Amino acid sequence: MKLARAIHFDESDMNVFHSPARTGEWCISGGFEFSNWGEGDLEGKARQAFANGWLGVETFGRVTFVAVTQIEAAEQDQITRNLAEHFVQLYGAPSVEAALDVAQAELAHMSELCDEHAPNTLLTVARELTGAGVHEAFRVITPQETQLEALAVHGSLDE
Repeated sequence: MKLARAIHFDESDMNVFHSPARTGEWCISGGFEFSNWGEGDLEGKARQAFANGWLGVETFGRVTFVAVTQIEAAEQDQITRNLAEHFVQLYGAPSVEAALDVAQAELAHMSELCDEHAPNTLLTVARELTGAGVHEAFRVITPQETQLEALAVHGSLDE
């Protein structure tokens, strides 16, 4: 099974999100956080989290880019439990057991997004509010292969 990990190319996420995700932590879309939001909620760093932030399932911080990679079953089980506990603590789910199905569904959705992509493929998310709720769109950035000619100089220094 594939999932995605937070990746940072610079320090910008540290400045644009209230709580940035840690590099390397497993991430999901996390659009459920915005299900009851309206235009008045979209200000400052909260707006950035809404517009472009993936949700880390360890720190529950946000990140702009994620990279597709394999996940082991034990890791998947742990982050499913983390997410279910988050639903209890933050959203009032009645118990971890009751929240496990929803957590599994969130991870399954993210896995479906990742499964068709090669490892190290980057993903971004863009959200907007619509009359029907939150709309999410995903962008895929495939790994670029570096060509030897771009790095090496061929020829002789003796002319």
